Amino acid sequence: MTLCPCGTGRDYAACCSRYHGGEPAPDAETLMRSRYSAYVLGDAGYLRATWHADTRPGELGLDAPGEPKTTWLGLTVKAHHVIGPDTAEVEFVARYRVGGGRAVRMQERSRFLRLDGRWYYLDGDHR
Repeated sequence: MTLCPCGTGRDYAACCSRYHGGEPAPDAETLMRSRYSAYVLGDAGYLRATWHADTRPGELGLDAPGEPKTTWLGLTVKAHHVIGPDTAEVEFVARYRVGGGRAVRMQERSRFLRLDGRWYYLDGDHR
């Protein structure tokens, strides 16, 4: 068994793997967790596919050649708020380290939008 990086304690094959394979996430929290797992696994294609087209950056720069490697250390979901039938917010803390540097704690309240039955990351506010 390979634990899923998203922090649920479940096996990756029974957790985020199915979303990375194309199954729509059922809610914003699940999408956010699967996106965290994609960062851990370096899956830029999934991150781009689940980022709303209006706010998606041209490049993600995941561990670009010559840049220090990012090591993801853990995820804690603080809250999941359903705002409307097709909008939601997820507040989380992600911990990571760049190269041999000190661990960084990033807290964000992310906004999500559902279009045609699929959730997309819209944007977020760092806290």
